[in-house]
Amino acid sequence: MMRKLNSILVCLVLLLFLPVTASADMGPKPSVQITFTGIQGQTYYGTLLSQRSSTGPASAWDGREEYPDWKRDGEEDIWQKFINYQDADGYFFLQEWWNCSETNQLNWTYYPPSPFKILLYFPETDSFYVSPIYERYAFDSYYTVDLSDYAADGISARESYDYTWELISLGARILLTILLELLIALLFGYREKKVFGFLAIVNVSTQVLLNVALNLINYHSGTMGFILAYIGLEILVFIVEAICYRIAIPKLSVKPQSARKAVWYAFAANTQSFVVGFWLARWIPGIF
Repeated sequence: MMRKLNSILVCLVLLLFLPVTASADMGPKPSVQITFTGIQGQTYYGTLLSQRSSTGPASAWDGREEYPDWKRDGEEDIWQKFINYQDADGYFFLQEWWNCSETNQLNWTYYPPSPFKILLYFPETDSFYVSPIYERYAFDSYYTVDLSDYAADGISARESYDYTWELISLGARILLTILLELLIALLFGYREKKVFGFLAIVNVSTQVLLNVALNLINYHSGTMGFILAYIGLEILVFIVEAICYRIAIPKLSVKPQSARKAVWYAFAANTQSFVVGFWLARWIPGIF
């Protein structure tokens, strides 16, 4: 019976992911996203200097070619400025740069370097400002740089990951999942105080552990790591809950209760929580 239910759950998971197009480079990549504050009305360009001479498709200039044709037109002078910059620690310019004055942001979303330095160029004063060395601290690493005093000795960044929102979304997911699973328990006829209380304790325990683990995985490994872990962990939670319910519910209930029914409840509750969780992750990305 357990093997049959596991097979059904795996089939449902596969059906959810079949529409996703496969490719040799599928899946999200790490990112470094920097927001600049305290500056208005000035044009400035930014890049990340790398300890290594290449990362992904980005690489340092080899000195054997002119301005690359595939780079943005009209910015050869900016490219040349960055090429001529000599970093004190030997960090490389990888020929990726952004006009940060347009959005006050620098978003390197495809194989960003790590460790790295933030380098800004102000063409109006023909001046560079560079940061100390930083490393990505999460799969998507967010920093904020205050440029109100950039004329001082270089620039500095602070980590600005939104941990408050992460805690709020974590609590919301846990609460929603528990409420849905307990609602299904009522639909299955589990209304006795001892049985319902046992289901509540098990659901709270497993869902707290599951969602905290998924949050940590998403923080360190990103969406693809989260999806792969979500599948495996949800199956594990189903197996644990099915065993607990199968053993405990017939003993706790005053009325005769089927062990098979308890397993089916575990299957139904975890299937709906997986589908709802996947829907939330897909349509409300910020919830994970």
